[in-house]
Amino acid sequence: THWKHGGVVGVRGYGAGVIGRHSDSPELFPNVADFHTFRVNQPSGWFYTTKALRQVCDVWEKYGSGLTNLHGATGDIILLGATTPVLQDCFNALTDEAGFDTGGSASGLRTPSACLGPARCEYACIDTLDICNTLTQAFQDEIHRPMWPYKFKFKISGCPNDCVAAIARADMPIIGTWRDTLRIDQDAVREYVDKGFDIENIVIRKCPTQALEWDAKAKKLNLNPEDCVRCMHCINKMPKALRPGLDKGATILIGAKAPVEKGARFGWVIVPFVKMEPPYTFVRDLALKIWDWWDENARTRE
Repeated sequence: THWKHGGVVGVRGYGAGVIGRHSDSPELFPNVADFHTFRVNQPSGWFYTTKALRQVCDVWEKYGSGLTNLHGATGDIILLGATTPVLQDCFNALTDEAGFDTGGSASGLRTPSACLGPARCEYACIDTLDICNTLTQAFQDEIHRPMWPYKFKFKISGCPNDCVAAIARADMPIIGTWRDTLRIDQDAVREYVDKGFDIENIVIRKCPTQALEWDAKAKKLNLNPEDCVRCMHCINKMPKALRPGLDKGATILIGAKAPVEKGARFGWVIVPFVKMEPPYTFVRDLALKIWDWWDENARTRE
């Protein structure tokens, strides 16, 4: 069947979280005449207990098709296929029984998402989980009640490896970084080389700014800190020898999109470095100022 996108469906008090899906051939396919999608707000870092997953699946098996997608591009749990009459009952069960809320959709704030951060990753320069949860709680109205010319996304990555592709997929990427010098354990570097690691071809020649130099005679890795762009390549290749610096924070970017009409673009830097400490007032205030200007000046879907 062919799906018509959209249609006004939803649950009481919310303008987002349920995406209408209606067949344009209901007489041929009566069992899927309407097949709406729930976007369910995921926990930070996608950590679940088996009990929580079973509760969601039990609710969806009762009220929906049983089809799920973990996770959608925005990070949400995607529940595919509910009929119009059961939408409110399904929502009530998700919130009251399973303890989950719906996420963002339409021209509002999409559900913020983040990498695993300090919970699992030694490279995390910021607490992605806490930042994601704080922004989600602070901007509930913007998530549930679309009010803008187009959607807006936060994505938070703990380091420049950017495992949630924030730089390509978020309107406001927040990417962990450091502003002091890369930490180098020279003994560990020598151990890599002594075991046959080709440091020249794997690390030195692939440094995008040629910030590293290997002194073969002294068996020492030299760094020009001013040229280092913190791309993580050398750290990824020599994790036992190289570490991010100690003065950690985040770079904030703006404007990444993957639109259909004009092609994809990466975000560009608006804040090179900021310390990320609770309650993240700087980020929240910056977002509010951006939204205030954008809401007044942007065209539809811009």
